[in-house]
Amino acid sequence: MELLRFTTAGSVDDGKSTLIGRLLYDSKSIFEDQLEAVKKASLQKGDEHINLALFTDGLRSERQQGITIDVAYRYFHTPKRKFIIADTPGHIQYTRNMVTGASTAHAAVILVDARNGVTEQTRRHYYIAWLLGIKHIIVCINKMDLVHYSEEVFLHILNDVNLIGDKLPGVDLHFIPISALLGDNVVEASANMPWYQGPTLLQKLESIDVRNHLHEKPLRMPVQYVIRPISDKYHDYRGYAGRIESGTLRVGDEVIILPSGMSSRITSMHVGDTFIEEAIPPMSVAITLADDIDVERGNIIVHPGSQPLISNAFEATICWMNPVPMHINQLYTIRQTTSEAKCKILNQHCRIDINSLEQKPGENELKMNEIGVFSLKASRPMVFDSYRQNRATGSFILIDEATNETVGVGMIQ
Repeated sequence: MELLRFTTAGSVDDGKSTLIGRLLYDSKSIFEDQLEAVKKASLQKGDEHINLALFTDGLRSERQQGITIDVAYRYFHTPKRKFIIADTPGHIQYTRNMVTGASTAHAAVILVDARNGVTEQTRRHYYIAWLLGIKHIIVCINKMDLVHYSEEVFLHILNDVNLIGDKLPGVDLHFIPISALLGDNVVEASANMPWYQGPTLLQKLESIDVRNHLHEKPLRMPVQYVIRPISDKYHDYRGYAGRIESGTLRVGDEVIILPSGMSSRITSMHVGDTFIEEAIPPMSVAITLADDIDVERGNIIVHPGSQPLISNAFEATICWMNPVPMHINQLYTIRQTTSEAKCKILNQHCRIDINSLEQKPGENELKMNEIGVFSLKASRPMVFDSYRQNRATGSFILIDEATNETVGVGMIQ
């Protein structure tokens, strides 16, 4: 059964947690004890309906304030598909949490309050979803019951969001008018909006093509670990373990080890004690080579003729995630695939204005939740693709050496 990962996003009180609760409730994906606990909590809070948001808002402070603070993951399935949902916060100060939740998603569900229309957070979340390479964006115009299920309101918001889409092309964009509280067009079609003839949210989620065709892309296998048992049974064994991020690897293939450029041939490949002839993403395998060459963690195994870029200097879009601003010429640790190096940020090309989605002059620093384009220089050559070509080899994190905190995430251009 196929798996779809999707994230929800939107402004505060747009109904993200309620929507997920409604999906779980109407698709019969909630255990009886969970349902009873939420019913009891809803009565204690004095809610007129079952507070569906309580199914996802697990932190005490989230339940007290009625907001989402941390990313909450929920799992459910239908006869057609399995789902992993990342419920992300709506507050501006939690934009970094939205980046975390969206980083592995196939699709993004962006909620817009029908009463308020498009807001700054709508633009911010749309931009982040686009920046992270999410190809499917579903805009759910929520709380249609509070605007009398007006088609005019729906079309007005649709036009406003399309203006954002015109600036950020390459996305499969779909609009659904819903009421998460009452269930209109979430799992079941609504009788209150006969003017809408499209699919419900669940129907749309079940129909999204999740095939990523990674096996058809150039081979990228970052080496994670060198296996050297040194035992009587495996006296001369030397294997190299890692996950296939893209491409197809077969026994007998000629390969190149980067960044050294040494070449060899795959002599065997196995998963645990099982030997296999072929591996595709996202399989984790161990391989052996025909030649005794120096291979270490952080190297990337590729096929000849489809090599990535190798350089210690590159340009990247960075989203800053730390309260302490990022400053030019400060030293950080960069982690990209299984590789790690020291890194200095040389200069800022521009800062992204979330309101206008335009590039503004750089200020040589980046504050928390801001996004900018920078030039970076690493202490040694890095092996990478652009993020648009390969999410795994085109992304990285920046770590503060003093605190060991992850302070920024980047997408190589």
